[in-house]
Amino acid sequence: MNTRKKYDGLMFDADNHYYEAEDAFTRYVPVRMQRRCVQWIEMKDGKRHHLVAGKINHSVGNPTFNPVSKPGVLREYYHGNPRGKTFVELTHGSLEPMPPEYMDRDARVERIKEQGLEGAWLFPTAGILYEQPMVHDIDAMCTLFEGFNRWLDDDWGFNYKDKLFAAPYITLADVDFACRELEWALERDARVLVMRPSAVCTRDGYFAASDERFDPFWARVNEAGITVVAHVGANNYSANGYGGNAALQALGGGRKPTVAGLIGERAIYDFLLTLAYDKLFERFPNLRIASVENGSAFLADLFVKLEHSKIKMPKYYDQDPGELFRRHVWINPFWEDKISDVIKHMGADRVLFGSDWPHMEGLEHPQNIFDELDGVDSDHEKLFLHDNAAALNRRQAV
Repeated sequence: MNTRKKYDGLMFDADNHYYEAEDAFTRYVPVRMQRRCVQWIEMKDGKRHHLVAGKINHSVGNPTFNPVSKPGVLREYYHGNPRGKTFVELTHGSLEPMPPEYMDRDARVERIKEQGLEGAWLFPTAGILYEQPMVHDIDAMCTLFEGFNRWLDDDWGFNYKDKLFAAPYITLADVDFACRELEWALERDARVLVMRPSAVCTRDGYFAASDERFDPFWARVNEAGITVVAHVGANNYSANGYGGNAALQALGGGRKPTVAGLIGERAIYDFLLTLAYDKLFERFPNLRIASVENGSAFLADLFVKLEHSKIKMPKYYDQDPGELFRRHVWINPFWEDKISDVIKHMGADRVLFGSDWPHMEGLEHPQNIFDELDGVDSDHEKLFLHDNAAALNRRQAV
């Protein structure tokens, strides 16, 4: 019989999502630019899709989000699939009309109170997927995300009633633009920023986010002490000929297993490892980076690679790269990961709870996380479920 004490305080959810309103990508984008950014198109069958950079985008199956899959409907799929249902059977068999709390912040505040949450970080559903399709038009990309962030401030706010903390989306494609967006967000009490874990496509080609050309942005982040989240999103990765690259396959929902399901893991591995390789944390000792909805399976090998690089290049690092990584990076495991193992890799003060609510692959209810805490010391529960994210939510200015 399990007699372990259960944490009974309020939780802080480091991975909540909103669904974008119909005009989220157009309200603040000049009409003359919308053709180069995002537009709606209606097909012959009556279904509506987004045109992104002039092409139909299928990364979101139904960008109207009405009807929408219920939260947590894929939990059994990722948890052993005891009924043997297919991915499509589970998602299409649980559609419902759009609940108000998915798009309305006042309804959402009431809902998170019912869920036992003190607060929640809010991230895009579609918005995190639209930087990659825009890489061939940096001016339009910046216009799109400038408009998107203004919509986000309108509809959700960056600190709403000290409960909801929506993250402005940052692209480093134009570092001057990124610095302007950062200043604008700081003026509006943003507590967290979000970007995709990917190399950055600029007008001069691709560069790591930790390249020195982006130091003006990181210097201001370091000074302000705001947390930067690398959240899973669309990137330039592919299955390299081994299988399909569709969003369904990347979620593990295809007809057979495929390495497309590893794309997200490969992207965050490369992103975080390169931050360490480029000594970003030595240059900016006040940075706090949180990996959200990228899982944790990559961690063990990442630390092996850091140790190998230290052995091969003993004069390169001024500080131990593994220790520095643990000091500056926080990990939000998937709920189905073995959370106790993540704590062993990172330390109990560097692991974040995130329910992914109300997405279909997340938890039906944030409290369901208690079913996944086998092996987690009772003393560590409060850190994981509340304290770590709450601390990151407070700016730590220099």
